Amino acid sequence: MLESAGILPENKGNDMFRGVTPISLDNKGRLAVPAKYRDGLLSFCAGHLVVTADPSRCLLVYPQPAWEPIEQKLNSLSSFNPQSRSLQRLLVGNASDVEMDGAGRILVPPPLRQFAGLIKDVVLVGQGAKFELWDEEKWNLQIESALGFKDSGIPPELDGFSL
Repeated sequence: MLESAGILPENKGNDMFRGVTPISLDNKGRLAVPAKYRDGLLSFCAGHLVVTADPSRCLLVYPQPAWEPIEQKLNSLSSFNPQSRSLQRLLVGNASDVEMDGAGRILVPPPLRQFAGLIKDVVLVGQGAKFELWDEEKWNLQIESALGFKDSGIPPELDGFSL
C-alpha cells in the first residue's frame, strides 16, 4: 500500500533484511534483534531505529536513516486530504525512536505493542529496508491468506513475473 502510494523510497540496492525470525518479547516488552542483523544496524544507523504502526496491525521497524525520507514524504502530503491525514496520524503520530541497548535489544513501546497485539510470541519479518513485527498467530494467518491468492488470480502487477 505505501509503496504504491509513492511513500516508500525507491530501493537503492541496500536491502539487508530478509527472512522470518521467531522471537519472544520479555516481560518488559523488549525484543532481542537477531544477531545476523545487529552489526549491519550498528554500522548503518548506530542502533537507532524507528518503530511505527502499520495499517495491517503489525509494526514497522526502520533504521532511522531509512525512516527519515518516508516521514518527510508523509509530512509533505496535504493535511486537507482525509486519507493522507489518516495515514499521517497512523504512521508519523505513532512513530517512536528506539535504540538498541548493549545486548542488542529494543524496547517496543507499550502503545505500539497494544496496537499490534504483541504479548510474547512474535515474528520479525525482513522486508528489505525495514522489518515488520507481527504477533505470531496473526503472522500465520497472513501467510495462510497469502497462499489463497493462487485461487483468486495473480495481481496484475505480477503478470509475467516468474520465480
